[in-house]
Amino acid sequence: MADVQLTDFPSLFSLKGKVAVITGGSRGLGLTAASAILQAGASKVFITSRKAAACEEACKALNALPNLSPGAVAIPAPADSATLAGVEDLVAQVRRHTDRVDILFANAGASWGEAFDTHPDSAFAKVMDLNVKAVFNTIRLFAPLLEKAGSAADPSRVLIMGSVAGIGIGTLGAQGTYGYSASKAAVIHLGRNLAVELGPRHVTVNSICPGFFPSKMANGLLELSGGVDKLGKQNPLGRLGKPEDIAGVVVYLTSRAGAYVNGEAIALDGSAVWARGQLGSAGESKL
Repeated sequence: MADVQLTDFPSLFSLKGKVAVITGGSRGLGLTAASAILQAGASKVFITSRKAAACEEACKALNALPNLSPGAVAIPAPADSATLAGVEDLVAQVRRHTDRVDILFANAGASWGEAFDTHPDSAFAKVMDLNVKAVFNTIRLFAPLLEKAGSAADPSRVLIMGSVAGIGIGTLGAQGTYGYSASKAAVIHLGRNLAVELGPRHVTVNSICPGFFPSKMANGLLELSGGVDKLGKQNPLGRLGKPEDIAGVVVYLTSRAGAYVNGEAIALDGSAVWARGQLGSAGESKL
């Protein structure tokens, strides 16, 4: 039967020869994504963050991975993606090495935790600028390179780092992350708009929305929320996220396997965001 024959199934999740740019890629989930993309066969992965030394250190570790494709390389590209000038500089650095970009992961972001009554205007503005406006500028300025690489059969891919805080209720109280939650809700919806805008240009746009993953950015909030063990036990799957969980979704969305996925926001938290809203046995809400 013809229906059982799949076109080149062994390469469905391959990223052979792809060129990727990852903002905020020198640590945390961005570095995990870079490792996954390289190990899936990408030829070039540009790692960017504000600190040049951090980019160099990350690329050194990535280039030492034992199972990379021949000639595959991680390239440091330090830049401040929070500013328009910084994004312009990043694009110029990438153009010196390539005339196309297959994958752009807008991952750089910031958070701020403080009580509602004392939450500073400057902190709220900083978080919104980096988590929303800078993401828009990054995608807009990389669009020509993305369009150069994309086709109807194999579009270029944009990934946006969202959060389940942009889907459900984020952290409230003494360490309330009001700007962060608002920014992630905004950037998820920005992604949906750009998916429709850029789809005809052969560029897909999707958001990844993690819950708690142990990382430098999240560790403080993890402890304030009860620690890894407590939060893991509260999760329907009995644990927090692992690097391989991020890696799997990143490779899926950026490979041929995810070529028809566009405008989605994939929650990656073991359904914890939904479990918080369940009703108890006596009908009381656990929200």
